[in-house]
Amino acid sequence: MFDSSTAPRVFHVPCGVDYPAALIAGLERRMAGAAPQDWAAVTLIVNTRRMERRITELFAQGPARLLPRVHLIDSPDSLLPAAQRPVTRAVSSLRRTLDLTPLLEKLLDQSPDFAGRTTLFDLARSLGDLMDEMHGEGVGITALDALDVSDESGHWQRALAFLRIAASYVHSERDRDALNRRAVEHIIADWDRAPPQHPIIVAGSTGSRGTTRLLMEAVARLPQGAIVLPGFDTDTPAPVWQSLTDAIPEEDHPQYRFAALCEGLGVRAQDVAAWDTAEPAAPARNRLISLALRPAPVTHHWLRDGPGLGDLTEASQGLTLVEAPDQRAEASAIALRMRDAAELGQSVALISPDRTLTRRVSAALDRWDLSADDSAGVPLTLAPPGRLLLQLADLIAAGVSADGLIALLKHPLVCAGTEARGPHMLRTRSLELSFRKKGPPFPTERDLLDWAGDSAPDTLWAKWIARAVLQSANVSDLASRLTDLTDRAERLSAGPDGAESGALYDAAPGRALRAAIDVLADEVTEGDALSAYDFARLLRAQLDAQPVRIQDNAHPDLMIWGTMEARVQGADLVILAGLNEGTWPEGAKPDPWLNRAMRLQAGLLLPERRIGLSAHDFQQAVCGREVWITRSLKSDDAETVPSRWVNRLRNLMQGLPDQGGPQAWAAMQARGQVWLDQAGRLDIGDPVPPSPRPSPAPPVGARPRKLSVTQIKTLIRDPYAIYARKTLRLSPLDPLVQEPDARMRGTVLHTVLEQFVRQTDASDPVEARAALERICDTVLAQEVPWPAARRHWRATLMRAAPWLIESEPGRRAKGAPQHLEVTGALDLPGLDFTLTGTADRIDISPTGRALIYDYKTGAVPTVPQQRSFDRQMMLEAAMAERGAFANLAPHGVETAAFVGLGSDAKQVEAEFDLADDWPKFLAVIETVLSPGFGFTARRAMEKSAYGGDYDHLARYGEWSEADSPTKGAVT
Repeated sequence: MFDSSTAPRVFHVPCGVDYPAALIAGLERRMAGAAPQDWAAVTLIVNTRRMERRITELFAQGPARLLPRVHLIDSPDSLLPAAQRPVTRAVSSLRRTLDLTPLLEKLLDQSPDFAGRTTLFDLARSLGDLMDEMHGEGVGITALDALDVSDESGHWQRALAFLRIAASYVHSERDRDALNRRAVEHIIADWDRAPPQHPIIVAGSTGSRGTTRLLMEAVARLPQGAIVLPGFDTDTPAPVWQSLTDAIPEEDHPQYRFAALCEGLGVRAQDVAAWDTAEPAAPARNRLISLALRPAPVTHHWLRDGPGLGDLTEASQGLTLVEAPDQRAEASAIALRMRDAAELGQSVALISPDRTLTRRVSAALDRWDLSADDSAGVPLTLAPPGRLLLQLADLIAAGVSADGLIALLKHPLVCAGTEARGPHMLRTRSLELSFRKKGPPFPTERDLLDWAGDSAPDTLWAKWIARAVLQSANVSDLASRLTDLTDRAERLSAGPDGAESGALYDAAPGRALRAAIDVLADEVTEGDALSAYDFARLLRAQLDAQPVRIQDNAHPDLMIWGTMEARVQGADLVILAGLNEGTWPEGAKPDPWLNRAMRLQAGLLLPERRIGLSAHDFQQAVCGREVWITRSLKSDDAETVPSRWVNRLRNLMQGLPDQGGPQAWAAMQARGQVWLDQAGRLDIGDPVPPSPRPSPAPPVGARPRKLSVTQIKTLIRDPYAIYARKTLRLSPLDPLVQEPDARMRGTVLHTVLEQFVRQTDASDPVEARAALERICDTVLAQEVPWPAARRHWRATLMRAAPWLIESEPGRRAKGAPQHLEVTGALDLPGLDFTLTGTADRIDISPTGRALIYDYKTGAVPTVPQQRSFDRQMMLEAAMAERGAFANLAPHGVETAAFVGLGSDAKQVEAEFDLADDWPKFLAVIETVLSPGFGFTARRAMEKSAYGGDYDHLARYGEWSEADSPTKGAVT
């Protein structure tokens, strides 16, 4: 195939050329007239499975011939004869993580400030990655011993000390990178003894890793060996190539790896020959991008070489720039263009490292029932079987909460594919309503059985849930936890009467989950002991690293690729999406073990390497025939920064007005804006007039005839809420996620004070304090399942305890406590209306008069609030005078006071004049019951920021408090 030569053979395929097609075309040209068996003697070493598939597909298109032998560059042992291949099985990343975890636990125990306990597995994985890198780059532990850390912080010194402790594992003979390194060294040694005479070609790799580069250099020196570099910049001048490998290497430049490889081979980069005659899709754009991406030290070349680019309109002709206001708009515009391409018969490839954005695009394509072939697939953590397993693991680790249990029972794979699915969902709904009304926040088996009552089917269902979710397994080792978890998940999927595993493993995601579980089971040993929390984190990390492809009906012309797959491009349209700093290129990941200076000393890879690889992927893809560059101006309500490559391109073009740069840039933006405008119109519906501010006036017979003293304030401030609750009989559901809120705190502290007043005489302050503490602890333990809330509320009450105990004898001196938490009802004469209420405490004085106290755990109402809205104490006084409370004869009211127990503990006398205020109240009720009264929404809210339970029903937001109410309007 190749003429005899002592110089290494290095070829290139320029940016913007379909690399696999050019590779095969170059092979055909060199193999012209060769016998069929000669094709079979060719060995191709490619960088990815997708490259392998694409090459195979192109060969399958004909003409008929034998297929070359294709190997993956990250599996070099396949190049060895079968008898020489290592029998040692590479240790998996999971096994290595489990082995490193005990060492890291000791490190964190000795140095708790090194990292948080929750980062244990992340630290183990990062340490494993460092070991891989050391093997791949040929860096031994002696290089770490030679590092000078005298000027480094204590953190880096401790990290290096730990690496030295883990030295025995660094030299593990079973690490995959170590095995690959030894395999490459073995191959090179064999080639040195007996160089192969058949063609061997390394295709598609940039040589960014040490082991890969070692193999590429060896292949380039073989008698019939060659390397074919993808995305080679033929427009970079010789001085720039030289600057890339100067004393300070430009590792973030897209061509740096090629410059370093050529330097190692003794070949001048500008002398690298073309592999094929294929021309770039847009040569003018190649020159523009090459100049834009030159290293920062030589950007002054822009002024010198910029005028030589000619008219930039031609260079940017196939470029479209989409700068969307947010990611949703960006995804919509991309999806719209992909739909258009599908209708036109164009092939389109969406390339982005932002998986969230690509999933948004996939969701947007669903609008037209289109599905793209996503090469990365979906992580198992997002597939239904994986979500079920993780939900169950999280519940076991954190404790079963009501909301977590209901979410688990609603999972589509629970009782899936069985006749029990319908009854199961009905029971789940009933159980949810029970949890909302009665709790508890952390249900037990007893709670489920109480819900089931005497119903045999419900009891069977409750016991099934208890066995699958609630019952403790009493396991601690990893293998037992995994077995227990899978058994529970299978039981949930099978249903109460089901067998085996239900539908858990039926579809492709389920089969992938089963395979991931089997791999995990194969790797664990008896010595792997993990807590339930650590096990859940480990499981999530493992499933997140396992993608599954579930697009069975993907459109043949719609593809979603990763950034590295730009080298395999063969699409009519390429969309480069998510071009913002921090996304593309991705920000450098923090390394807890070695900082940049230490890496440079040790000879390891620098953080800029990843940026350089991303830059190469960008340069290769942006030089296609038709290319979209998209980004969002905002992400999560924060301003974004354009990718450095987009910024460079813009600055270069804006600085070349004589070549039409600003006009060409504006044209790129205009082309993108057309699609943004079209995508925006997709969500525009027919205009709907906003709802008016409602003020319904139901018939007199449908108006409320009973209200509590606390609901009177709501009637005055937000009459619509009373209408919705009493007339429409709509009660807000209690939250499923129960929290220790202000209402619960008030209820609990009222209970504490009720028992305190009943059980103590408060004459001895020391005894009273002890009794209050004892009662508080007992009630909190019974009523509040949240430890933090218990401590907080106890501290709140204990802050008020000195004043409470000191002032209590004074209240006892004025009157003896007679009625605690007493309820009452008063029929208003002539109005067919009943006023109800519950008084916290009513004492009776020696003269037979009533003293009414109301405990306030929050702020005490101000005098203006009491006079206009908060009429509770006045109404309770009126009820007491009229004998409305149970077992309490009519009594005159001597005083009514608020007992504040908040941050400012005090007693405040209520402000009212019963003789004047009671008739006014009767007049208010009479008005409410009259036909002309409208229940206006948010009539007089204390603050506009305050929300109501029925604001959504009133469609608040379509109107404001400044709008006049529409009488009779019902929303």
